[in-house]
Amino acid sequence: MAIRWRLTLFNALFVGLILVVLGFSLFLLLRNAVLSEVEDAVQDRALAAARIVERKGELDKGTAEQIALGEEFVVVRDGQGRILDAPWWLSAEPQEETENNPLWAEALETEQSVGGTADYSRSPPDYVYAVPVNPSNSTARVVEVGRSYEPATKTIKDFGYILASTILAAVILSVGGAYLLARAALSPFGAVVRSARQIRESDLSKRLPVRNQKDEIGDLAATINELLRRLEGALARRDEALARRDEALLRQRRFSADASHELRSPLTAIDGYAQMLKDWGLKDPRVAQKGITRILEHSERMRELVESLLTLARGDDEGESLDLASHDLGEVAAEAVEAARDAAHGKVALEYTPPKDQLEASFDRARVRQVADILLDNAIKYTPKGGSVTVDVSQENGWVQLEVSDTGTGIPAHKLPLVFERFYQADPARAEGGVGLGLSIANQIAKAHSGKIEAKSEPGEGSTFCLRIPQSRPAH
Repeated sequence: MAIRWRLTLFNALFVGLILVVLGFSLFLLLRNAVLSEVEDAVQDRALAAARIVERKGELDKGTAEQIALGEEFVVVRDGQGRILDAPWWLSAEPQEETENNPLWAEALETEQSVGGTADYSRSPPDYVYAVPVNPSNSTARVVEVGRSYEPATKTIKDFGYILASTILAAVILSVGGAYLLARAALSPFGAVVRSARQIRESDLSKRLPVRNQKDEIGDLAATINELLRRLEGALARRDEALARRDEALLRQRRFSADASHELRSPLTAIDGYAQMLKDWGLKDPRVAQKGITRILEHSERMRELVESLLTLARGDDEGESLDLASHDLGEVAAEAVEAARDAAHGKVALEYTPPKDQLEASFDRARVRQVADILLDNAIKYTPKGGSVTVDVSQENGWVQLEVSDTGTGIPAHKLPLVFERFYQADPARAEGGVGLGLSIANQIAKAHSGKIEAKSEPGEGSTFCLRIPQSRPAH
């Protein structure tokens, strides 16, 4: 059974039970009141009639008629129960028939007033009250006053019928009212159910309507909304984790393919020159010298490539291992500029002005020097002959930074976010034998120091790469 109908039935039964109890109690109160009114009136009349008989020995006609106006009747008996005075409709009845109503006998025996039910009138039962008397001038010994219960019983029955009809009508109205109340109270549930049916796993952004947060339904809807929010966040994190995993797998596959390709080229060259030397190259000293030189060059390239790959792999698997200490970034920059100036052989002009004060920071000196070498090497490679490379170090808001700017070819805006990808080369034709791992290694070292490398570039105007690391190692 639906909750709405259960609430309706419960409310109707509860209200109906209350109405029945109240109605029955009211009926009993009215019945007792009406019957008590009859009995009290009869008792008052009987005591009044007994005083008259006690004083006069009999009831005069006027007194009997006055009592009869109140719907009571009076019977006067002697000591043997014979009727001395009674209404006309009782005077002719046989005396012995009254023996079935021994109230007068009990009154004579106990000499106390006695009340009870008897069948005297033409519409019994009657309430009769017998009062013993002992007048000096009469044989009367008992005065009985009675009154039929029939009018009072009719009134009680009529009231009972009206009361029962009223209770029935009230119960019917309570059923309707309970149904309307239950429907109004549960109407927010309908809105919640309809909204809940529209929520799908693919779209958890919808929320249940909350009409009143202070009631139980509003509290339930708010709780479900909070659950949906957490579930949506969990699914979003799951999707993000899956996307990262897929991206990592894709990068790993691309990395493996690129590494295989980069390793295959020098291996092919080494194999070719070795085969040439084996077949006929050793017979010609010049050819042999050239082959050995090329084998050494390609071996050196393979060694650098393998070391770079190992560096990236260690950083991915175990995290960069750092030897942290307090060093001067300006000193590291000066050493890197001097080494780069020697390697450039005058191709470009390197400009560096050491800072007046030391730029102390906590970092791994060898790793940061490696980053500086990579940035300077790239700047020289992509700067045409006669260009310039500028190096600057500074301190700002708890960070130290090494900035390398060149007047090279620049990088298009759509390629700039990709320069830190492994094996990516913005201009492969001008890479001068590079394999695109330098900036990836530099970026990995920067992140290991809780820092970062920022890149800015304009095609045809040059590029700027800035290494930023915190002066003090952040707590983890």
